[in-house]
Amino acid sequence: MFIAWAIFLASAAVIVYAGTKLSRYGDQIADLTGLGGLWIGVVLMAGATSLPEVFTTVSASLLDAPDLAAGDLFGAGMTNMLTLALIDLFHRQKKVWQQAALDHALSAGLAMFLTGLAAFFILLGQDVKHIGIGSGSALLLVFYILGMRMIFRQESVKRRQREHEVVVEAQAEEEAKRAGRQEGLRRASIGFGLAAVGLLVAAPFLASSANQIAELSGVSATFIGTSIVAITTSLPELVTAFAAVRLGAFDLAVGNLFGSNAFNMAAFFFVDVAYRSGALFSAVSDAHALTALWSILLTSLALMGIIYRVEKRYILIEPDSLAIILGYCLGLWLLFE
Repeated sequence: MFIAWAIFLASAAVIVYAGTKLSRYGDQIADLTGLGGLWIGVVLMAGATSLPEVFTTVSASLLDAPDLAAGDLFGAGMTNMLTLALIDLFHRQKKVWQQAALDHALSAGLAMFLTGLAAFFILLGQDVKHIGIGSGSALLLVFYILGMRMIFRQESVKRRQREHEVVVEAQAEEEAKRAGRQEGLRRASIGFGLAAVGLLVAAPFLASSANQIAELSGVSATFIGTSIVAITTSLPELVTAFAAVRLGAFDLAVGNLFGSNAFNMAAFFFVDVAYRSGALFSAVSDAHALTALWSILLTSLALMGIIYRVEKRYILIEPDSLAIILGYCLGLWLLFE
């Protein structure tokens, strides 16, 4: 027991450090490339910080534990929305959600659509595998790619608009700036890659030690995956979101959380490929549909909070943030019951 806790704490410390560096370098890449915090957060940051979920769920699938894998992915969606509420609670200067672009509605809508589609395949219970790939997980990946294409096209239009607003300077000065940007981008990309590798190395130890601790309690794999494993594998999103907010990169923080929820649904494809005992969605418990529904409800609350642009802030916490925190606790209680 002591060894398991020691591994858990050590790997968590690595993830905290790597996650902080990941957000800093991600913000630099967004500035230097001109892609914007929304695109970097939704795609690059979300993919990197979701690596623990991907490797943990694939490992669980290889161990013939589909409920643990599904619980981790759906539970991470709830945990990410809890993180969004927490960063709004602890950032006292101004409401974080009001600093984020309204364009996040597109990535939030994509995350809710994919989560609802995954819940549908679970309740359908008739998924079929072709060449080792289930039709449900394949559709999730296809819709995720199409959704990312929509977001990229939207951001490309806004990026071109920003470029038109830039004042043209002398060519020599512009070349010097371009050289500086290239060097800065190279360093930021290397730093980002090293931080992602740090997450990749530490995540399996974090998940395995959490599973060892959880096994002693005798609780179902569904609840363990949704709560303990989901919280631990979502630690990179938590750390990067808080670090990004401290840097003032609000779009990076919000985009990372919504993008991670969408990416986690696409990760079902890799879990399904690794699962050798049949179609994944036909094997998991119907209880995961409740977790998926609850994740959608929490995401919709967060989306309404971003769209609602009222400046007034209450003494302790915004009602929408409080609703997400209470909703998260209620969802875990319902699942445990």
